[in-house]
Order: sequence, then structure tokens, then C-alpha cells
Amino acid sequence: MKKQTTTLLRTSIFRSHPPRVFVVACLALAMISTLPAAIYTLKNNVQVEGSPGKIGGIGETPLAASNTGGEVGTKLVHFADDGIRRTFFSEYQVLNFVNSPPENLERISLNQRVATIGKRLAAVGPILNITPLDEFGRRLVSMQSSRGALHIVQGLTEVNPRYATLESVVTNNSIIWKTRIATSSIPTSVLSRILKNHLDMNNPDDRLKIVRLYMQCERYQDAMFELQSAIEQFPELANLKQQIVQLRQALAERLISEIESRQTAGQHARVYKWLSNFPSEGVAVETLLRARDLLKDYDDQAAMRNKILLAFDRLLAKLEDEATRQSIQPIRKEIRGQLNINTIARMADFNRLADDTDLGPDSRLALAISGWLMGQGEVTENLAVAISLFAVRNEVRNYLQSTNALQRVEILERLNELEGSTPANVAKLLAAMKPTLVTVTNGPAEESVVGEPANNNEQDQQQDPLHHVFEITGPSGAPFVFHVQLPPDYDPYRKYPCIVSLHGAGGTPEKQIDWWAGTYNKQTDLRLGQASRHGYIVIAPAWTKPYQNKYEYSAQEHGKVLYALQNSFKRFSIDTDRVFLSGHSIGGDAVWDIALAHPDLWAGVLPIAATAGKYVGRYWQNAKHVSFYFVGGEMDGNRLAQNMQDFNRYLTKFGYDTMIVEYKGRGHDHFQDDIHFMFDWMRTHRRSFSPKTIKCTTMRPWDNFFWWVELDGMPSTFITLPLQWPRKAARDALLEAEIGINNRIRVKSPAKIITVYLNPDIVDFQENVSLNLSGKTQNEPIVPNLEVMLEDVRTRGDRLNPFWAKVTLSR
Repeated sequence: MKKQTTTLLRTSIFRSHPPRVFVVACLALAMISTLPAAIYTLKNNVQVEGSPGKIGGIGETPLAASNTGGEVGTKLVHFADDGIRRTFFSEYQVLNFVNSPPENLERISLNQRVATIGKRLAAVGPILNITPLDEFGRRLVSMQSSRGALHIVQGLTEVNPRYATLESVVTNNSIIWKTRIATSSIPTSVLSRILKNHLDMNNPDDRLKIVRLYMQCERYQDAMFELQSAIEQFPELANLKQQIVQLRQALAERLISEIESRQTAGQHARVYKWLSNFPSEGVAVETLLRARDLLKDYDDQAAMRNKILLAFDRLLAKLEDEATRQSIQPIRKEIRGQLNINTIARMADFNRLADDTDLGPDSRLALAISGWLMGQGEVTENLAVAISLFAVRNEVRNYLQSTNALQRVEILERLNELEGSTPANVAKLLAAMKPTLVTVTNGPAEESVVGEPANNNEQDQQQDPLHHVFEITGPSGAPFVFHVQLPPDYDPYRKYPCIVSLHGAGGTPEKQIDWWAGTYNKQTDLRLGQASRHGYIVIAPAWTKPYQNKYEYSAQEHGKVLYALQNSFKRFSIDTDRVFLSGHSIGGDAVWDIALAHPDLWAGVLPIAATAGKYVGRYWQNAKHVSFYFVGGEMDGNRLAQNMQDFNRYLTKFGYDTMIVEYKGRGHDHFQDDIHFMFDWMRTHRRSFSPKTIKCTTMRPWDNFFWWVELDGMPSTFITLPLQWPRKAARDALLEAEIGINNRIRVKSPAKIITVYLNPDIVDFQENVSLNLSGKTQNEPIVPNLEVMLEDVRTRGDRLNPFWAKVTLSR
């Protein structure tokens, strides 16, 4: 609908102004239509659009690439060029390919004194500073070069809905450099000022160029304002007033789409407020009906909540036993206080049968209580068991919160005496319960919010009620800090996707939070970035040492990232199957290595301006188990050459879900332009927790846990520590594991001790389990163990995927 509306508006405006303008527009569109375009649909459900091409591998210039015909057998790397970036992906990942119609983009040329004589910039060095675009579309870029700071003045030479072109302008020492940035990254206030300084605002044709540009950018409010101003200035454009109505309708549709997106992200309070104040003037009836239906759904759920609570109280009053009624009071209090739009589905069975007189009051109350505690469809009609589940859940919480081993033994003994404390029930309780570690503002070091802010930026962060800073003990015993940003309307009963973000050299966790979630606005009490918009939790650990400028591939660095993640699992409601790892610069180097070392943790990994080093080249097979989305700059020194071997492994071999995005004319950048594409990519990815086959390489003692296999006692011949790199004749240890039919599990590794963790997704506990661990065999029943389950959740923090049993065999 959005594309149809935009096309209609564009066509109407072309037809409404003088014929000369229409001819010019048609000429421009004809030029654009000669460019080939295609839409690729990949097996990961991502769509990539742009001018297509194929190359033999990264390092071969795309400009010399063939199109989709010819030499198909030798060219396994596809790319799509959308003008600002090239996206590379494997032939093996292509699900579908169709030619797309040419895009009729509005292109506005801006007159600048472009440098055509001078030295051509060969590489973009580390950026020191970039000034904002001034009113004439110029900015000063300062970068580090081999001779010190290099300053280049750039001017905006073209703007279209997708990107803006910047070229170096004439100076005393002109340097030729052309780059592009996303038009969406330029605020309307800045873009409007630039356009009005370059175009003739007394020419209706130029005024309408701005309108069309804003329309194609989907900045409908701005397009409407510009069109109204143009009509007021030029009465002969009065026949375009109808377009204002259509723009208002497009704006309403955009608002509805945003509302539905926020609803999907769980921001129900915000959505309800927007729906309650949805504009009606000039909005189509069908759009208003969509808004009213959405609002009615909320009102219906509120009414359902009241109905459920009344039915619960009515049935509770019918119980004859006073002791039973009293034992249910704490449960009633919890349900009344916490039943909301995110939890009401748990009461579906109770709501359906609340008036069923074939069931006694006790059975119906049991449906409500067990549904509340274990989730929709996980119910019992036995009231005694349902009440017992409440006690089981509370003891499980006590166990997970305890830091005392003896206390945990006592809790476990009490649990084993409770009815309903089976591993199957406890697994359901774990998935449905709130996070176990209470977030406090004061207390022991491992649970305290950092008090004194280090700078003004951190002070601003502390004023954000959804921003938390924690200090915990790291792998070396020394404390370190990590930041957590929660999305709007955060509810501990809802599971949220999560991004772990690592800063680059000289960066800070606060900057990573700002990059993903946006800066905190005191006036609106909001962050307006994409993580906030899409409902993601962002974790940013302070993972480096002071003044560190290189990634060291160390246990301390790995530990800080993993400890921060595990601690966050205990504090916040994170969907552990939708955790993404990302980093900038040396943070990108780190996430590349950490992802390959611990591939079982991530739904996907997004290294930004990253370089392959040390273990990355030896662990390349591990990349088959984790999805990668690389972002880099075309002119980032020799980084592409350094990464070429690993990139080509991922792109030319079967089974690797890898995309590589290269921005034209850009160097070692932050690439905020790409954030919308990143969220599109993340939306389609989810971790597979129990893969049937595992084939991974390890060379460090702490890279020893892979999904359901743990390795210990690795012979020294297979260990190479970072400080030993490059070790002569270094060997890597290969782990091969397979879940076969009929409860057969095979694991092969040179490790002296192998532990296999099991759950119902891996084996059927009703049958014998046949284990072959590096030649040692075992074929006997394996019984789920509550202590194993609770210890697993206490240490890993993953309440959604607990292991039920484990078997350890030694050589």
C-alpha cells in the first residue's frame, strides 16, 4: 500500500505542474530505468535489492564482475549494489532471484566546487572528527594519516531518497574523495536548509522537487508542509491541494505501521496512548477502522482481565476449606498485581472453562493457578498440585538467588519433598517466572549500581530510568562495569531480544548504548534509537583495559563479555535464543573471535569494521554454526585483504549464513547508516539451541563449551595461548558430535574429560541412551535430575533452555 500511495502521489504531482517540468522528470526517469535491478531472497529470509553481479570471491573487483549469466560454475559470490553499498552473499544462500522494476528516484543535484585536480585519496584513515553539515551542505572531515591529521572539506553534490553523495571541494591542497551517506541520517531541518540554499525557492519546479524527495523518503509530514507552502506561494499550483489529502492519508498509514511495529515490540502503553489520540481529519475510513480495531483489542483484553479476576474470586469464595482459601491468597495477590497484556494468555484455559459447571471450583482454580505459574497449555486440574507449584516456584527462585552452597543443599531437600517438583514442571516454571536477580540501587558489590558517574554523559545516562549500570566481579577477580539499556514499557514477564555491544579503542559503553538505542532526551524521557523502537535490550560491557588499542584474544576479554551476559540473564527478561553480538573496530575484532569461540550463544553476530586475526583463521569451521553480518568500508586501508581468506571461506562453501556489506567510499567508520538493515537482518535470525551435529575447533582452554558438550583436560599439544601466538606447529582440537536416531549420541574429541548435557530435545528419557564418547561407550537409562537442572540455570542463566541431566566420561 505504501509503494502504491507514493507512486500515485508522485505521478499526480508530475501531471499537475507545467509540461516542461514533466518532460525533464521523464528524461531523468528514463536514465534511471536503464540501470538493472534485482531482488534476492535468501534462505535466512532476508531480501537484498540492487544491481546484481557475481564474482569468484572477495578481492575480485565488483566493477569487473559478470552479471548473473556466464561462468556460473566458478562464481559463487553474489552481490547487489544499491548505490550506497554492496552486499555480498553466497550462491548457496540464494533462495530466489527476480528482476525488479527500475526505481524512479528523485535526484537533486547541488552545485559545489568539486575538486577534480589533486591527489586521489587511497584510503580513509581513522576518523578524528566530522563537523555537521552546514547550510550549504559542506562539512570538514578530519582523519588520521601517516603524516598526521588530514582535513578534507566535502560538499553535498546529490541527494536522492536512498543516499546523499559527498565530494571533496576545491581547496589549496585539494584531495579527490567521493563518498555517500544514507539520506535518512540527515535530519530534515538540516536537509531543508541545504536544499533551500541550493535550489530556487521562487521556482515552482524546484519547490516540487523537494516535495517529491520528501515523499520518496517517506517524510510525509515534511512533504505536506513544503507542498502547502508552495501552493500558498504559487496560486497556479492550487490543483495540487488534493495531494495534501493523500499525503495526510500516507502519514496516517505510516503512523499505523509504526503503531503495529511498536505493538510487536511490546510497547503497549505507548501504543494505547497513540491509538487513543489517532488523527481522524483527512484519514481514509479503512485506516480509521484499523486504528479503532487495534484500540478495541486493548479494551477487550482489559475487560477480559477483569472478567478473569472476578471469576477467580468467585470460585475462591466457593471453596469450603478455610486453610486452602488462605493458602491461595498469596497467589491471588500475585495474579491481581501482575496479570496484564503480556501474561493474560496464560489464563486462556481458565478463561475458557471458568463457567464450566462440569468442573468443580477447585479444578477451575487449579487451571488458573497452574496456567499462571507454568504458561498457556501447561495446566492441571489438581488444586493441591497447583498450590504446590507456587511453593516449588518460590523455592526454585530461592535456590537461584542463593550464593551459599549449603543453603542450596537445604533448598533442594525441601524441593524434593514438594508435590509437583518434577524436572518437567520445574522447566515450565523456569520459563514462565520473572528474572531471579533483583536489580537494586545499593547492596553487595556484585549487585550494586555504580554510584558516582564518571562524566556528564554518564550522569545523563543515570537519569534515564531504563538505563542501569552494574559492577560485578570479572574472571580475574577484579571488578568491571557493564551497562544495560531496557526498551520502553519493559515488562519482566515478556521475553526481549538482546544486543551485546562492544566499543572500539577509546570508546565507552555509554556510546554503544547511544549508538543502538539513541541518546537520552530529558524532555521526552525517551531514547528514540532503533533498539528502543524495536524493543531490544542492549548490554554494553567495559571490556577493555585503560588505553587499550588492540584486541588481545584473552580469557579476561571473553570473560567480561560472557559474565555481563550471564548476569543480565539473571536480572532481566531476555530471550536467550535471540541474543546478538556486535562491536565496532577492535570491538568488532573481539566479537568475531568470541562468536567463533562460543558459537552456541548467539542468534547472530554483527562485526563492524572488524579485522580477522589469530584464532579467527583457525576457527573458521565454527562459523558454519553461527550467522554473520559484516559491515565495513570500501576504503578502510588493507582491511579487506586481511579478511579476504576468511570471507571467501564463508561465501564459497556450503552451509554458511554470512552477509558482507561494503560501503562505497567509506573507511573505518561507525556505519550508523546501516542500522535499519541490521534490524531487518536480526529480525529473521534465531539461535538453534540443540543442533543435531557439531563440528568445531578449539585451541584455548576456555573455548570448551559447545551447545550440549563440555570439554576438559585438553592435552597441551592442542593448546595455544594468546601470548604464545604464533606457536610453531600449533594444532587445533576438533570436536565432532552427533545426535543420532534411537537415542544414540557420539562425541569425538582429544579432551580427557567429556561431559554431555541432555534435555528432551536431545534424547527421550523414557528410553536407554547410548553414548559413545571418544570410544568409551555407555548404554543405560538416564534419569532427569533436579539438581543438575537448577545448577545449570544458576550458572548459565538460561531459564528457557535448561539441561535436565548430564553424563561425564573420562579417559
